[in-house]
Amino acid sequence: MRLLVTGKTGQVVTSLIERGTAAGVEVIALGRPEFDLSNAQAGMDAIAGAKPDVIISAAAYTAVDKAEADEAAAEVVNAVGPSVVAGIAAQLGVPIIHLSTDYVFDGSKPEPYVETDPTNPLGVYGRTKLAGEQAVIAATSNYAILRTAWVYSPFGNNFLKTMLRVGADRPELRVVADQLGNPTSALDIADTVLLVARNLKDQPDNRELRGVFHMVGAGEASWADFATEIFAISKQLGGPSANVSRITTDEYPTPARRPANSRLSTSKLQKIHGAALPAWQTSTRATIARLLAGTV
Repeated sequence: MRLLVTGKTGQVVTSLIERGTAAGVEVIALGRPEFDLSNAQAGMDAIAGAKPDVIISAAAYTAVDKAEADEAAAEVVNAVGPSVVAGIAAQLGVPIIHLSTDYVFDGSKPEPYVETDPTNPLGVYGRTKLAGEQAVIAATSNYAILRTAWVYSPFGNNFLKTMLRVGADRPELRVVADQLGNPTSALDIADTVLLVARNLKDQPDNRELRGVFHMVGAGEASWADFATEIFAISKQLGGPSANVSRITTDEYPTPARRPANSRLSTSKLQKIHGAALPAWQTSTRATIARLLAGTV
């Protein structure tokens, strides 16, 4: 199986290359200058030349707060980009997997969100990601949209790595405790994307495999819960540790509003694709162990 993934340096792209290589899957990462939205024909030529079995739309503008003041740039990457890539996938007759986010919801539901719940993004990031979903759906019927959340990994910038870095210098950290979600390892995302890609490739006429799915780590936590677990594991493994002071969202204002409830139900993904991500605590331990060992 040959996968083409948009983006070159993100957590998921890096994880896909690592896990794909280990599984004997060729993963081709495509970004600028080879793929430039200002030149759709060049993008078509680059993607077609790679002869992918499945296209993974992973490139995203993920700076949630910065997006509030830079909507045009977020729109290009999160909405226009997926539209172009999905259009190319349709022309080539290959499936596309598009990665999306919990931020398409407003967080007001008291239970975990299911795929059929109404969307109502609170800010620019969520609006542009939702526009990307809609663009993919409009361009092709041969798609799987995978919404994920609270992504961390040994790569790039993320909450887990920030906690370890800051916790090494401070005895106590203030962390928001009234936002709930599902911490999700990018490496687990990569494993799941590989499984879904294989299903789409091997069963081209199975409509059930197409559509919108939620893909997050098993179990839930607040950011404060996540931080507490990070430091408990790190301390056990000889790494940095700090005390966590639980605060409210109002005590930590940000330019972009966050959903109070980002929990996503993964029962559809498990039933249709046979994919179940590990408990977030298990993957958190594996990530911290790898970071402390320096095997990134």
